[in-house]
Amino acid sequence: MSAAEGGSSSSRSHQRDLESEVSTSSTRSTLLGPAQIRDLAELLDIQPTKKLGQNFVIDANTVRRIVKVAGVTGGETVVEVGPGLGSLTLGLLETGANVVAVEIDKRLAAQLPVTVAQLQPGARLTVLTEDALRVTELPDEPSVLVANLPYNVSVPVLLHFLEHFATLRRGLVMVQAEVGERLAAPPGSKVYGAPSAKAAWYGDWRTHGKVSRQVFWPVPNVDSILVGFERSELPGTEAERLATFAVIDAAFQQRRKMLRQALSELLGGSAAASTRLEAAGVAPTARGEELTVLDFLAIARSA
Repeated sequence: MSAAEGGSSSSRSHQRDLESEVSTSSTRSTLLGPAQIRDLAELLDIQPTKKLGQNFVIDANTVRRIVKVAGVTGGETVVEVGPGLGSLTLGLLETGANVVAVEIDKRLAAQLPVTVAQLQPGARLTVLTEDALRVTELPDEPSVLVANLPYNVSVPVLLHFLEHFATLRRGLVMVQAEVGERLAAPPGSKVYGAPSAKAAWYGDWRTHGKVSRQVFWPVPNVDSILVGFERSELPGTEAERLATFAVIDAAFQQRRKMLRQALSELLGGSAAASTRLEAAGVAPTARGEELTVLDFLAIARSA
């Protein structure tokens, strides 16, 4: 089943042209190649933009590597954010999985079912033409998140989906290397920060290797990395999550300061902050980079 929302008469005209383009250049492949991706972009009048963080994957081996590391199997429902021209989408569908793709660009969203129908007839795809940061409902209950996330919104998108879709049990995303390393960083490391602590609320994170810049079009100016997560039981309630995240934000806004100072505004002064920290079993002289997400939760609960 394929479904798409959005589109226009202009985009439908492009789709008719693309049916011929895809079918003639890919009779033996179920994935897109570099030439096809550029042709699709040209026919749709798509010029990858930094504003939307668009860097399309053009290497089939990289696509299959992502799908393999993600452990996607037939029958699973996968949500993909920012499918673009469909490189990774096709790799996911190739396993027999059901894919729900969330795409903000109307031209790309309208074309994706057409491309899939040409290369993998009968594949189970649903396309939502929406901003991933505003999506709060999905037409299915995905258990896996797999995506090549736009660099500029990768952390907000991940946290948003983990917050709103409890059925997600695991995931693998390709993000800017610096961001991926920060997401998976343990307390005490140089890159541990607010994203690390917030991500840890939802489960365990680890990196799965760098990705060459050359597999993208256009070639980005930064390195990329695969980072995966396994969801675990939430450590607290939704109200406690909000309170904990507020403590995390305050702690890392002034990460070089001791917590009794960094949290003074949030907790009503340095003396009050010290009292709360001590009640939580945290030294007032500690710094945010030393604390686990459970330490931050303890502070939130110490009121």
